[in-house]
Amino acid sequence: MEDTPTLYTERLILRPLELADADAVQQQFAHWEVVRYLNAAVPWPYPDDGALSYLRDVALPAISAGKEWHWSIRLKSAPEQLIGNISLMDQPDNNRGFWLAPASQGQGLMTEACAAVTDYWFKSLDRPLMRVPKAAPNIGSRKLSERAGMRLIRSDEDDFVSGRFPRDLWEITREEWLQNH
Repeated sequence: MEDTPTLYTERLILRPLELADADAVQQQFAHWEVVRYLNAAVPWPYPDDGALSYLRDVALPAISAGKEWHWSIRLKSAPEQLIGNISLMDQPDNNRGFWLAPASQGQGLMTEACAAVTDYWFKSLDRPLMRVPKAAPNIGSRKLSERAGMRLIRSDEDDFVSGRFPRDLWEITREEWLQNH
């Protein structure tokens, strides 16, 4: 499996996540605004070694196995500062996930990051379909999927850090993505 490449957008550098990012992830991730709509598998309160444990025991082994691709999100104007994370996963009904530090939200940065990794999913990894689950109350994430041309295909319920909510599953095909991007 080829190494995860660094991706660039107009304002962002998406650099492959590495163990050295653990402290920065810990600092930016452990906020209620970041974790509340994530899957309940995320421990809360977030433990002091949560980022290190996640990178060492979950993300980096999945990258090595060729089943996941994880990037740190950084502004081109401040490349030393990690402001979020975006990931692709080769899992049924769960192909992309992300989070962004509260200070960086609401600026369209995640739209840029999602477009870059979705392009990678379809063009470099040649996947036929992307499915993305999300907590229905997460309006910002829903709007991002709508703007990207995804459609809601199913709703059920799931447990999230902040409780049990409806979970929506969004989808876009490779052909649909390539036609519009």
